[in-house]
Amino acid sequence: MPSAEIAVSGGTVEGRARVVLDLAQADLEPGDVLVTTHTDPSWSPLFVAITGLVTEVGGLMTHGAVVAREYGLPAVVGVEGATRLIRDGQRIRVNGTDGYVEVVNG
Repeated sequence: MPSAEIAVSGGTVEGRARVVLDLAQADLEPGDVLVTTHTDPSWSPLFVAITGLVTEVGGLMTHGAVVAREYGLPAVVGVEGATRLIRDGQRIRVNGTDGYVEVVNG
């Protein structure tokens, strides 16, 4: 089955992956890359600290994609299994121009 990753906000960034499944448990530091299932307006305050976004679901007009573009953050959405495959704390590269995410070290 073809991959469904969608490049939604251009640019490339490397940073520490922070896998967040519950907004109440978010512990982000400036420069982190947020990896989550999806975002909604309640997640907006987190965008001021992050440098990139990866979500498992989404499209060009979903919340995370729109806010990432507003903040100029590289973002890729539709990354199936991202919260399972990317471990919290790993260094990852998000290419929001070409639409892929890779683990830099692990």
